[in-house]
Amino acid sequence: MSGAGDRGKALARWLGTGLLGLFLLPMSLSLEVSVGKATTIYAVNGTEILLPCTFSSCFGFEDLHFWWSYNNSDTSRILIDGTVKNEKSDPKLKLKDDDRITLVGTTKEKQNNISILLRDLEFSDSGKYTCHVKNPKEKDLEHQATIILQVVDKLEKVDNTVTLIILSVVGGVIGLLVFILLLKKFIAFILKKTREKKKECLVSSSGNDNTENGLPGSKAEEKPPTKV
Repeated sequence: MSGAGDRGKALARWLGTGLLGLFLLPMSLSLEVSVGKATTIYAVNGTEILLPCTFSSCFGFEDLHFWWSYNNSDTSRILIDGTVKNEKSDPKLKLKDDDRITLVGTTKEKQNNISILLRDLEFSDSGKYTCHVKNPKEKDLEHQATIILQVVDKLEKVDNTVTLIILSVVGGVIGLLVFILLLKKFIAFILKKTREKKKECLVSSSGNDNTENGLPGSKAEEKPPTKV
């Protein structure tokens, strides 16, 4: 009876794991939204900046809903709102809050790009910009990604002096270690050759001693027999 009970528990665990996997699989294949690798970007006052946003979905999409929102410590608002009928259609805007904003992305040819261009930047434009996407094929689950914009007077040059010094030191240390390893191998090679030559000299010297003493195997001259 205990064996049957153990088999029943094992089967229950197996079924539970399988059901969990089936539940998590759609989530792993669901729509993803990205605004690039940089979480914060900087732009000079009076210029323009591209706010990137792309999405991908293994299920495809139809009547996809997207919008960009802006918020800081004082305000929050929707910048643009639009839809994409299918993968062969370009986005259509239903709302645009600011004339300085232009939708520059395309969803044709699987680019799935809904990036926006913000012109004539002002200091008040600094804040969080979030790209939202809803796909009806995924039961209208919302996916989003946020990028932070900082509008500045001028872009400061990054001082790479410390970095260059560190790289130089690290490079020098690595070079020194390589030199030491090569020198060690060279010395080992010289010592090996010296030992071999010394061994050859010892063998040669031993042969000469045997010849002089007339030992068996030597080349000492034989003396003629004494006449009686």
